[in-house]
Amino acid sequence: MKFVSIDFETANEKRYSPCSVGIVVANEEEILEEYYSLINPITSFSSFNTRIHGITEKDVEDAPTFAEIWPVLNQYLSNHVVLAHNASFDMSVIRQTLDYFQLPYPEMDYLCTANISRKIWPDLYNHKLNTVAAHHSIVFEHHHALEDARVAAKIFMQALREYGSHSVDAFLDKCQISKGKIYERGYYPPKAKRARRSKRIYF
Repeated sequence: MKFVSIDFETANEKRYSPCSVGIVVANEEEILEEYYSLINPITSFSSFNTRIHGITEKDVEDAPTFAEIWPVLNQYLSNHVVLAHNASFDMSVIRQTLDYFQLPYPEMDYLCTANISRKIWPDLYNHKLNTVAAHHSIVFEHHHALEDARVAAKIFMQALREYGSHSVDAFLDKCQISKGKIYERGYYPPKAKRARRSKRIYF
């Protein structure tokens, strides 16, 4: 079963300011396809964010806007299982940027590899992307959107291997992990979060 890993970097503290995106398409065995683009967020850059990812306003002067690349991103995301490390961040980037540009939501399920890592490797001293990557001897350039998306995909592939699962659904059932859902009117976080915050729809 194919799944899609995604990562965004943002220009500032606003979730509707993505300045780069990385996407990796994979299955249980291998990476199949990759996509990367800088994004012109049409807003100012925070020096704090630039220190983290190294992207500046000059870098994105000629880059497409989110609205311009959304048709491509939508093809990758719609009707697929999408994963990200600390998925609440990346899902809120998608949701708030689509709201900002008044674009419809994709229909998709999502998973968080940080939560999966907490479940599969509970003894790690934390479950940040670089910590989990180091645990599996994965070397990468942290805070580069494509590299982060690739590592999240590799972490998920490793989790599937360790549990001997040949499908995403079988793995989730075995680990008792639920999918979040983003759809036309909003999104549901995974059931564990929804139970803590009551049964409301997040818009």
